[in-house]
Amino acid sequence: MFTGIVEELARIKTIEAKTQGIRFTVSAKTVMDDLKIGDSILVNGVCLTIVSKKKDSFCMDLVEETLNKSNLGELIVGDYVNLERAMKVSDRFGGHIVQGHVETVGVILDKQTQDDEAMISIGLDPEWMRYCIPKGSITLDGVSLTIAAINGNIVEIALIPYTLENTTLGIKGKSDTLNIETDIIGKYIDRLLIIDGEDSEIDTNILKAIRHIQYGES
Repeated sequence: MFTGIVEELARIKTIEAKTQGIRFTVSAKTVMDDLKIGDSILVNGVCLTIVSKKKDSFCMDLVEETLNKSNLGELIVGDYVNLERAMKVSDRFGGHIVQGHVETVGVILDKQTQDDEAMISIGLDPEWMRYCIPKGSITLDGVSLTIAAINGNIVEIALIPYTLENTTLGIKGKSDTLNIETDIIGKYIDRLLIIDGEDSEIDTNILKAIRHIQYGES
């Protein structure tokens, strides 16, 4: 699990094509001190697994599902990515619950900068708007943020100077894409309401098999 508090803005060192998917090598500093092979790490909002590690870099394999559901396939060598290690139980919970399971890709429709701050407008597939509320949480490229306003299928986000300086959101502009993960709490509530209001069909054969395993029923 993650919290959407970016630890490091790092760069892609190499991209290697594989039989299925691709392999990213990322050059990093801050996250390297306790990173181990097999660890999970959030890369632009996508939860990936470390498959190899050197002193100043690490590798991750991206499968087709990841490439289809996120914008990681658009990246090239030298691009910056947001990194966050999985949280420890003893950590402060600075953002919100982030799983690293990107649901969709949004598009920056507008970015207005004033002094050191910015306001971005992001267009989303209407399917995901049901999980967005004003002042609610949303994850953009792995960054935990608060929705300032909603207009149809457009969400507006205010960005403070620190976020602009320390994440990819300071680099990205109009027409760029963002990995989107909506608030898991809203999704659970939605699922509970759907189940409560529908007559789900039960496969009796599967039910019998489960009861046989659990209770020895025939």
